[in-house]
Parts: sequence; structure tokens; C-alpha cells
Amino acid sequence: MSDTTELNRQFAQLRAMSPAGYSVGLHIRFAAPLVAESTYDPKWLDHYAVNAYALRDPLIAWGLSCEGAVRWSEIALPDPFDIWREAADFGLNFGVAVSCGSIQSRSIVGCARSDREFADQEIDKIATVVRTLHQITEPKTDLTQAQIQALRCIAGGDRHAAAAAKLGISESALKARLVSARERLMARTTSEAIQKAIEIRLL
Repeated sequence: MSDTTELNRQFAQLRAMSPAGYSVGLHIRFAAPLVAESTYDPKWLDHYAVNAYALRDPLIAWGLSCEGAVRWSEIALPDPFDIWREAADFGLNFGVAVSCGSIQSRSIVGCARSDREFADQEIDKIATVVRTLHQITEPKTDLTQAQIQALRCIAGGDRHAAAAAKLGISESALKARLVSARERLMARTTSEAIQKAIEIRLL
């Protein structure tokens, strides 16, 4: 089973356990996650972004300072911007936060439901999924030289034909190298693969 298939399987499990959605930030480095996904109400996501709540969210503050799993209602941190109440207006009434990994590469996940608190058994299952997601998205640092060269050409502005000619390979071989690099870095696009490669200093 490929890493991408397993990643999708774990996200599907998380989706099934989070009736009101989830927000995932995996391997947060330099304030940005290497993998991010959210299934919360798009209106809440827009409201959250417009108000720059990521810088003020008590869930994120908890996740950066603690490891483990906790119900949102048990996070005893100030919420001067009333984010919890506003989230409830969008159906995010109850939730659980899970944080794992070193502070240099922390993963933080929030899962929500509108009807009741998460049970202990549900929290344990969510925490297991989050730890698995953290593990399988651990940044790879061993791209082949061929993959690095292909990414470097595209990052430098070369089109596929020009990059292939520069490397002395066919265009289909270049594309194969880019695909394998994307899979290795768990990136959906070549641009995302280049960004991840830069972040982990492969380019």
C-alpha cells in the first residue's frame, strides 16, 4: 500500500469520526504545516481566515504547548476573541484536540461534532489516527538525485521539454521522476512538491 493510499484511508477514518468536520495541520514548521486539510463548514473557514484566528486560537496554543488529546471544553486557556462561541455558531459545539510530535515538527488536529461531547473511546481512536497521520507524513529526506534534479529544473522555470533536454532524458522519463518525487513528498502537485523540498532543504 502506498503512503498516499494510507493517507487517504486515515483521512477517511477521521472524517467518519468527525460529524461536524475536522482541521488537520501535520508537521507544523516555521508556523506552516507540511500537510493541511479541513472539512469544517467553508463559511467558518472563511470567517476564521479573515479574522486571522490561527494566531489567536486557544486550540492551536494548547497544541503547541502540550501533547496528547483533550476535549475543547477542557482547554483552560484564555479566549479573548471568543473563538469557541463563534465556532459554535457554525455547528462546532463540541470537539477534541490532538497534538503530537516534537515542537520542531508538531501535528495538531481538531475534530468537531454538534450534538454531544466525544466519548473517551472515540478520543482514543481519533488520537490513534492522528499519530498514524503524523508518522506516515514524516518528511522524507532521501529523494534520489534524479528526483531532485527534475524538481530543481522545474523550480528554475524550465518547461517539461526543456528540463528533459537539459537532463538528457525523455519527457516521459522526466514526468515519471516528478510523479515519484510528488509521491515521496506526499504532494498533490509538482509546485507543492517543490515547496516541500525547499522547506526540508532538499532544494
